[in-house]
Amino acid sequence: MIAAKGGMILSDEKIIELFWRRDENALKMTAEQYGRYCTSISMGILHDSWDAEECVNDAYLRLWNSIPPARPPALRAFLGRIVRNLSLDRYRRNHRARRDRDQEVSLEELMDELGDCLPADDETSCTELDALHEHLSDYLEQETPLNRKLFVGRYWYNYSLSVLASYYGLTEGAVDIRLRRTRARLRAYLEERGIGL
Repeated sequence: MIAAKGGMILSDEKIIELFWRRDENALKMTAEQYGRYCTSISMGILHDSWDAEECVNDAYLRLWNSIPPARPPALRAFLGRIVRNLSLDRYRRNHRARRDRDQEVSLEELMDELGDCLPADDETSCTELDALHEHLSDYLEQETPLNRKLFVGRYWYNYSLSVLASYYGLTEGAVDIRLRRTRARLRAYLEERGIGL
């Protein structure tokens, strides 16, 4: 057991019993006895006090929702695992968001690239957009698999040239050239079918 603030110490069994009775003092006692322990786990993973505090608070809520029906034999270990899992999830989410921001391209940049081969939205009716969608799908089916993947990666998933180059084992220049040629062929394809630009 860990000494709590004010000197009052409850055993894990007594705290768990408070949870089973839905006594809110269970949360207070848990925070007093295991708050520093939980924070140290979360800080060791996240290295950010705000994120760690949120994870610890979320862990208390998850603990409240878990007991009952759970009756863990060791409250400290049970809570520690909850904090660790929440902190790892937060770490992954934070780093994925940062990575995605680095990999994505702005919508304006993509629209500039596509501007020469697709009609502007404000000049195109819904019926024309449906037809454009079908023509675009038909056009991409006739492209090579690599060109199709590069086109979709760039204009659907917003990947940067560097990400596409790395993923497909090409140089950025090679990806750029392939995309330029694909857009030029798309423009000619649409013009042949009477899609105005």
